Amino acid sequence: MNTRMLPVTPALAGERADAGIARILGMSRSAVAELLTEGHVLQNGKPLAKSDRLIEDALLEVTLPQPKNPLELRPTEVEGFRVVFQDDHIVVVDKPAGVAAHPSVGWDGPTVGGALLAQGISISTSGAQERQGIVQRLDVGTSGLMVLAKSERAYSVLKQAFRDRAVHKVYHAVIQGLADPLSGTFDAPIGRHPRHEFKFAVMQDGKPSVTHYETLEAFPAASLVEVVLETGRTHQIRVHFSTFRHPLVGDTMYGADPKLAAKVGLDRQWLHAMRLSFEHPITGETVAFESTYPEDLRHALDVLRG
Repeated sequence: MNTRMLPVTPALAGERADAGIARILGMSRSAVAELLTEGHVLQNGKPLAKSDRLIEDALLEVTLPQPKNPLELRPTEVEGFRVVFQDDHIVVVDKPAGVAAHPSVGWDGPTVGGALLAQGISISTSGAQERQGIVQRLDVGTSGLMVLAKSERAYSVLKQAFRDRAVHKVYHAVIQGLADPLSGTFDAPIGRHPRHEFKFAVMQDGKPSVTHYETLEAFPAASLVEVVLETGRTHQIRVHFSTFRHPLVGDTMYGADPKLAAKVGLDRQWLHAMRLSFEHPITGETVAFESTYPEDLRHALDVLRG
């Protein structure tokens, strides 16, 4: 068994235990609910129920069972998972929220590779065991387009294309408030948060991180923005907007208002990988793909517009 001690930050205070802890650990909400039901989660030494609320500055003690092989790729049917394009070298998928890019210790939910295996598509190429074929990642709570490599050559070329910033990635996000100016660029280095294990932050000694944005639509409490990434750091969009006082709606891990998230019916950040284009690693042709908003994000927009 693996026990973790986690503080409840102000951003998570008041959240339901199952939702808040799932966000902290990057686990599925159902898996966290099972831990809570089995008494494996304590708040200040007392067992938590899944509907209990997290208390600011409390200490969570979460005991995680250690899987026999945490990096094993298992075929898993995933509702809403869609293959947009595939050939002998690449596969482009539209990933729903709640699906991890690859297996990892502490994550027992569905993965992109497992969802592909369930459809008879095998990703077997370069990379560590748990990351074979993975040339880009999306957070568990982020939906939208991802490309994976199916051949050795494609893997090598795509990895270099991402390093060279030759892959065009466009996201849509809903942020709290209205950005001032309405369009602009965040150029601020990002590194691991010095105190919180699962978070990232703008850090003087972090890696260079550049995010371009443009406001598309404004609402009384929030606004819809289009985001173009120049770099691809973990949590980059979430960290940049949070740092500049406009956290993504629903992203309570990075300071979003949980009441607004509840109002619009979101239990994850409003963030969608909308468009993806790049040179095909074998043919050299430019290929481009576009995704539509999933139902939970459309519903949240309707509430904000209303």
